[in-house]
Amino acid sequence: MQPITEVEGRAYPLGLKNVDTDIIIPAKWLKTISREGLGRGAFETLREVPGNVFDDPEYSGAPILIAGDNYGCGSSREHAAWAMADLGISAVIAPSFSDIFSGNAFKNGLLAIELPQAAIDRLMEVAKTDPIHVDLQTQTVTTPFQDRFEFNIDPFRKHCLMNGVDEIGLTLQSSHAIANHETKIAASQPWLVPSAA
Repeated sequence: MQPITEVEGRAYPLGLKNVDTDIIIPAKWLKTISREGLGRGAFETLREVPGNVFDDPEYSGAPILIAGDNYGCGSSREHAAWAMADLGISAVIAPSFSDIFSGNAFKNGLLAIELPQAAIDRLMEVAKTDPIHVDLQTQTVTTPFQDRFEFNIDPFRKHCLMNGVDEIGLTLQSSHAIANHETKIAASQPWLVPSAA
């Protein structure tokens, strides 16, 4: 996972409410266990509509997405976070998220930021013409027009995102302590150690 400290750039002004995981990545794309290439299928049904924000060159490569309430509802597919990351999105800002999507986003290095609807409305306006800046260290979203919105994030999630570690990476940071514990157990309780057959 890549560490996230700051995200800056244009933002897709999506703004839609109740964007479910089937809209983020349709079910036909779920036949892979690879994270790569899913960006091609991201928001496929929305991209079929002429003039959509995802195919507008103005927003090409935008690292931020601004959405409406209940973003990521629906099925629990982890592919939704994978597809957004493969599309180049590092942060999504919405008034609320599905719990499962929020968890999947965090576990896959995607910053999910909750802000009040008034802040979302303002960011939607700014996104049409100017970049947005997200600072995870200070937990703020700012614009070139002196807008400043503070957001809350669980300290553990913040630590993991800023250091680019997922649950496996976090466990591996303790590999020395784990190996020491296993050595002590093998010496004091050998019957617990499987024998080589």
